[in-house]
Amino acid sequence: MTQTPTFPETNAQSRGVSAQADRFVHERLPPPAQWPSLRYDRPELQFPAHLNLVEELLDKAPAKGFGDNPLLRSSRVTFSYAQALERVNRIAQLLTEDMGLVPGNRVLLRGGNSIGMALAWLAVVKAGLIAVATMPLLRARELGDIIDKAQPVVAICDATLLLELEQARQDHPALRTILKFNAPDDPGDLGALCAAKSGVFSPCPTAADDIALMAFTSGTTGKPKAAVHTHRDVLAACEAWPRHILRATPDDIVMGSPPLAFTFGLGGMLIFPMWAGASVYYPDIAYTPEAMVRLIGAVGATICYTAPTFYRQMAPFARALGIPSLRLCVSAGEALPDATRTLWREATGIEMIDGIGATEMFHIFISAAGAEVRHGAIGKVVPGYTAKVVNDAGEALPPGTVGKLAVIGPTGCKYLADERQSRYVKDGWNYPGDAFVQDADGYFFYQARDDDMIITAGYNVGGPEVEDALLRHPAVAECAVIGLPDAERGMVVKAFCVLKPGVTGDDALVKTLQEHVKATIAPFKYPRQIEFRDSLPRTETGKLQRFKLRPAP
Repeated sequence: MTQTPTFPETNAQSRGVSAQADRFVHERLPPPAQWPSLRYDRPELQFPAHLNLVEELLDKAPAKGFGDNPLLRSSRVTFSYAQALERVNRIAQLLTEDMGLVPGNRVLLRGGNSIGMALAWLAVVKAGLIAVATMPLLRARELGDIIDKAQPVVAICDATLLLELEQARQDHPALRTILKFNAPDDPGDLGALCAAKSGVFSPCPTAADDIALMAFTSGTTGKPKAAVHTHRDVLAACEAWPRHILRATPDDIVMGSPPLAFTFGLGGMLIFPMWAGASVYYPDIAYTPEAMVRLIGAVGATICYTAPTFYRQMAPFARALGIPSLRLCVSAGEALPDATRTLWREATGIEMIDGIGATEMFHIFISAAGAEVRHGAIGKVVPGYTAKVVNDAGEALPPGTVGKLAVIGPTGCKYLADERQSRYVKDGWNYPGDAFVQDADGYFFYQARDDDMIITAGYNVGGPEVEDALLRHPAVAECAVIGLPDAERGMVVKAFCVLKPGVTGDDALVKTLQEHVKATIAPFKYPRQIEFRDSLPRTETGKLQRFKLRPAP
């Protein structure tokens, strides 16, 4: 065992001895000088030196009076906190006793939102392992990039999503074993493999600063970045936005669309309900706007998480069908237009809770609810955090001035072995990459991304990643990808392509290229618009000038 290093922070808390014998992630954290300052200057942000977040949220549920409360719901089964605990323990036993995993090993998780995915995630973290959840839409090439970065030795995968992961493993032998779940009639199903286990498992005695998860995000380069979060980080996030803004109760039933592989979904669709003693419903069907409205009514859901685009599409069904059980609606993942907020309020009577967060910060740090909502603003800084609008030198700007957002609090950016750490964290402050205006009352008004990230219907898409996929098609000589404003999706992906000699650009080729991108990378990243050009704007040194392709403001 080794002592975890000391990093710069304010109101430092005592540090425990690390339980993670596998030091792969610890050794690839940024140098101490590049760490964000961490602040724990509120009573609820005081934590012990040793902390296992699953023990806090699940093992201690009976002592908090939640043991018999429902936790995980579906159309087929509902598990109480106590029942979920037993199943989590069995999976943890399998991973440590049969698979021989030791604290600090990484486990890749692949699946949509389901009880099986939730149980697997909780078991991994309880055992002191590091959860690496991946989007279900990712293709083999993208999964391979994540395997290269995280070096997981075991994967737990939904049986319906095995193909791409199996393909990725062929080229990335670091991933030795794939376990499957949601295959009830298969003797190799995770549940069947765990059936003989006792269901008794002591939580790994992790230090509060041991690693709980790595969340992959794609920046404008398209190269995956792994944001690392500790057990303390996740519990600190629980004591910020959920406590002060959301204020869920044990009677709440949560539904929503964000995947557990996103920290927005992980928090909203698992961690935060557990913190409140509430329950979460995972559907057996793919959500459509009408299906979500009907299911909210059928289940009696009280809290909904989804992106603005989906709320806008849900509004006519909500107005026609009614959803009287719903009381809180959270919007995040992309900018919330006032028109969408108004449309939803008129359809349901509910004022949406808007918020901005970041994978690097784990969750929401600016938000407002109820009477605190102000027209056009995302909200105020969440208690526990401090935010300011600054110029390029990091100096605070006066109210009403557009500048870069800088944030500090009990969570912060810690990339795994990535030179982009120094761009995100400067002088201890986190720079999420957004342009904002702050008014004299402390409300923050979102302006735009200050990089080339395309945020479409709540998904982040890096233009160069789409360009790379297009360039893999034999018809394409050059290409550039940008995001265009769109009333329905926030932004849409548009590609400008220069074709190889002899190739004709027509509607048929547009369709071919779109299908090619869908088959190469996650389908939601495909360009909805493609324009053929003879050339692309470049500098004298050959650098692509994307800004010249964007429409004039």
